[in-house]
Amino acid sequence: MSGKFSQTADKIDVRYVAHLARLHLTDDEASRFQGQLEQILGYVKELSTLNVDGVEPTAHAMPVNNVFRKDEAKPCMDREKALANAPKERHGQFVVPKIVE
Repeated sequence: MSGKFSQTADKIDVRYVAHLARLHLTDDEASRFQGQLEQILGYVKELSTLNVDGVEPTAHAMPVNNVFRKDEAKPCMDREKALANAPKERHGQFVVPKIVE
């Protein structure tokens, strides 16, 4: 397959894909992966024969709903109490070691 992929492809060139991914494959690995990719392409071809007329595309099999709660202020720990165990504190804030230079 000379370095390109199309939906009608019968074969994917494992060496080319490995080169793109900067992978170094042994001959045994390339042979094994070639067989696996050909099996995957076979499954994709089977799927392409299915009649999906009237089936809406979906991202999830089940509906996904995000549950939001109200953003309400709640009682929290007093600042002085929170800073009491801090190794270092300055201007009411925790002082931590610098990790970015």
